[in-house]
This record gives sequence, structure tokens and C-alpha cells, in this order.
Amino acid sequence: MSRVYNFSAGPAVLPEEVLREAAADMLDYKGCGMSVMEMSHRSKMFDDIIKTAESDIRDLMGIPDNYKVLFLQGGASQQFAAVPMNMMKNKKAGYVITGQWAKKAYQEAKLYGEAVELASSADETFSYIPDCSDLPITDDMDYVYICENNTIYGTKFKTLPNTKGKILVSDVSSCFLSEPVDVSKYGVIYGGVQKNVGPAGMVISIIREDLIPEECLPGTPTMLKWKTQADNDSLYNTPPCWTIYICGLVFKWLKNNGGLEGMKKLNEEKAAVLYNFLDNSKLFKGTVRKEDRSLMNVPFITGNDELDAKFVAESKAAGFENLKGHRTVGGMRASIYNAMPKEGVEKLVTFMEDFEKANS
Repeated sequence: MSRVYNFSAGPAVLPEEVLREAAADMLDYKGCGMSVMEMSHRSKMFDDIIKTAESDIRDLMGIPDNYKVLFLQGGASQQFAAVPMNMMKNKKAGYVITGQWAKKAYQEAKLYGEAVELASSADETFSYIPDCSDLPITDDMDYVYICENNTIYGTKFKTLPNTKGKILVSDVSSCFLSEPVDVSKYGVIYGGVQKNVGPAGMVISIIREDLIPEECLPGTPTMLKWKTQADNDSLYNTPPCWTIYICGLVFKWLKNNGGLEGMKKLNEEKAAVLYNFLDNSKLFKGTVRKEDRSLMNVPFITGNDELDAKFVAESKAAGFENLKGHRTVGGMRASIYNAMPKEGVEKLVTFMEDFEKANS
């Protein structure tokens, strides 16, 4: 069977050459006679894998030396609790609510202190990014939190909020490594890897060293203390070895394909193919305010639930997988992460054109 075009929001498409390399290494990694899945995380072989992965992501993102890179289990959702547990010294923080994941992080933070809603786009089903140029930030807030790219609703912060000197914490799960980023603008920047970087089961947290506390909130589990993980170079316990290995292969693939500048150019080209079609279509329409559109996640609708369902069914039969929108919003969504080839987006648009002709 040939591979389908997989538009899943996550776990998501991975580069084919990465999968082929992993397949070739599966039984015998570099002549050691075993798979990465089988080797000790304390072995020299795995030590090379994790150190190379960290070195490569530092290169790709230009991560300053005073930031720790942690490979952690629990996905991004576990950081919803770890952030307040490690950072809420004053027991108060500001949250910008731009979708379901920001909302979940906000609700989690309420368990540990006062989480303040600074701005929200809930009034228009999260179809835009609110103005964050003059947020009601108070002196006693420990940090300001955003979810930078909203997977479900297809919005993206094009300008970071004015945090008025407060530490910015950002969940970048669905735009991770899709474009260049100035890490120094963030205190903490983290992302679940299963959307744009690797297999599910891990979050990469990049944390400024001075923000890693000696003492966390009382009751913080040992595993959720950033210091535990930082002091042990992500090896306090058995890490997600296989996921780290695949992410490492993806980092090499990114470096060989123009780095994050190259990815941004390709991602802009791919998104333009789809958005240009949507803007001129008489049947389909995008749901996001133009200036806030994500390059990674493109939601769209026909305006008719039955027609949406027909489109999803027929697109699947034609080899386009996972185009159904998130269960909370319906419609359709194409996630066009780094590993989605431009040809996949072009073929989807051709299919959409044909569908429009047949159904108008």
C-alpha cells in the first residue's frame, strides 16, 4: 500500500526519510546488535543520541547557553501543572485564552494560585488573536502565559504579547520548529513533539536557568520539579528513548533542509496554496481572521454539516486522511506541518476544486 497524505493534527506526519532511516536501524542500531528501543538509557550509545539531539536543537533554534533543554515525559499537558508549580512564587499569573489548550492550562493553574484571564477570543469561537499590546498585567504576576499556535482553531500569534517586563511562558506545540524563533524573548518555551517533531509521549521544555527554582510549591512531585530534570540532564529516570532518537533524526533532517529559515519559506508556500484557494472558493471558506492565520493548522467549512461530512468521507476515500475538524468545532482542518510535502497540499486543493464543481 502507498502512503496517504496525512493531515492529522497530531500524532502527525513525519518525514519519510526519517521513517526509512529508523526502519533501517530498527534491529541493529549502528552495529550494536540491538534497537534503540532495547538499549540502556545509561549506555554510551544512548548518551551520544541524547547529547547529539540536544546539540542539534540548540543549533536549529539558536538557544542561548543560559537555557536548559529538557526532554520530558507527560506531553505538553503535564507542563500545564509544572509551570505554576515551578513558577508561582507570588501565587498569581496572567493567561491569554486563545483556544482549548490555553484554557486547559489556565484551569490547571487555578489549582495552584490565582490565574487571571488577561484577554480572550472566546467571544468569536477563538477565530482571532486578541490585542495583547496593553494587557492588564499587575506587578505581582509571576508570568504571562500564551499558547502560541492554536491547533484546533488555526490561529497564531504573529506578535508576542507586551508582557510589561513579566516572564513570557509559551506553549509552541503545534508551531514547534516551523520557523525561526528568538528564544531569548521567552522565559519558558515548550512543545509536545507529536505534531511537528516526533512520536507522541514527550515534551521539550526550554527554560531559562534562573527560572529553575530551588524550591517549588509544596507538594510538587519530584518528577515535576524542573530542577530534578535539569540536574540530571533529563535522565533522572528512564526517558522516552525512542522518541528522543526520532526527534534527533528530525533535527538532522531539518538541518539538511535549510533549517528553520528553509522551513518557514516552505510552510508559507504551502499555506498560501490552501488559503488562496479558500479565499476564492464559492463553496469552502476559512474560519480565521486573515491576519491571525496559522501556517500549520488550516480550519475550513462549507457552511453545511452534511456537505462537510460528505467531503470528509470522499477525501478519505481519495487518500487524504484526518481532514475532519476537531470534535469541539466540526468542519474540516488540514494540518500542514513541516513534513507535509507541498505536493500534498496541491493535490488536496485539486481535490477540493473537483468537489466544489460536483457539489455546487
